[in-house]
Amino acid sequence: QVQLVESGGGLVRNGGSLRLSCATSGSIFRPDAMAWYRQAPGKQRELVANVEWGGSTNYADSVKGRFTISRDNAKNTVYLQMNSLKPEDTAVYYCNARGGPLNFWGQGTQVTVSS
Repeated sequence: QVQLVESGGGLVRNGGSLRLSCATSGSIFRPDAMAWYRQAPGKQRELVANVEWGGSTNYADSVKGRFTISRDNAKNTVYLQMNSLKPEDTAVYYCNARGGPLNFWGQGTQVTVSS
């Protein structure tokens, strides 16, 4: 069984920065892609950013230029550097890892941006 362990969430002021981390543990698993999603109260879960094994990345329009996703393949860890945070970035952020037919989620970490 694979577990995704997230860390780095918290409370930050408008314009501040946070860095999220997500490490995989458990069974041997090499994700084809890792991603960050978020879900705000009353809204659907949405993709924030994803990174493929080869390094190609994709971002939601709302975070382009502010967030950066990266991964350490040797550690099966993915990071999300979030700069210039806005109140509308407030949400629970979830880590996702997929490979072949397998798809795993972390437990989520709260990010709150005060105005």
